[in-house]
Amino acid sequence: MPEKILLSAHDLEKAGESPFSAESLIVASWKRYPKTFGLKGFAEHYPDSNKILASIMGEKGLAKKGWLLKVGQKLYVLTPDGKKAVLRLQAGEGPPPPPVRTSPPPAFKGLPGELDSVLVRLLDSEALYKHLEDRKPDITFTDALQFWGLAEKAKADEIDQQLVIVRKQLEEAREKLEKSALTLTNGRSISQEDVDLLGQLHHYLQERFARHLNLMRQRTVKS
Repeated sequence: MPEKILLSAHDLEKAGESPFSAESLIVASWKRYPKTFGLKGFAEHYPDSNKILASIMGEKGLAKKGWLLKVGQKLYVLTPDGKKAVLRLQAGEGPPPPPVRTSPPPAFKGLPGELDSVLVRLLDSEALYKHLEDRKPDITFTDALQFWGLAEKAKADEIDQQLVIVRKQLEEAREKLEKSALTLTNGRSISQEDVDLLGQLHHYLQERFARHLNLMRQRTVKS
């Protein structure tokens, strides 16, 4: 079953849906393989979402095999290993073996606690979700403040300081990830590419909401 779901995930990405939601993958898998993923007794009418989700996140599922990566709340993309597995299946070479995972060097088993918490927050931010869903216009200033970890009543010096802190934290994370990807405390794998994406979003939000930030600074100075 994981191989069939893998091919369905490839169909979604080929159609331009990347990242794709768990719901999209459930429907795509069921439509392509209704007998495998249909609800018992109603296979032609409804998908068995539990069966498909178990094949995504279970012990032998796509995520455990390293073929699927969670990039947001119920959002996924195919990993490089997953794309290689698709090519192998399409070539008729049979179910691909899971990629061999080597243990990271001792110095790269994890990130410092504070940096880990920051990255967990940034990767779970509403601003990033909307960016990944190609909904940048829907990102609000409140989303941006949450991304930066700023309060709505932050003072001018606090705003400037926090924006610099976020940039430096991303630079530090990028250095830590230079040798290998790491796993955060929430189970999410993160690489330099993820940090680069966060850095680009950080810069974009500052440019887009420059006027809002200036109004906040002026308001706090006057008060």
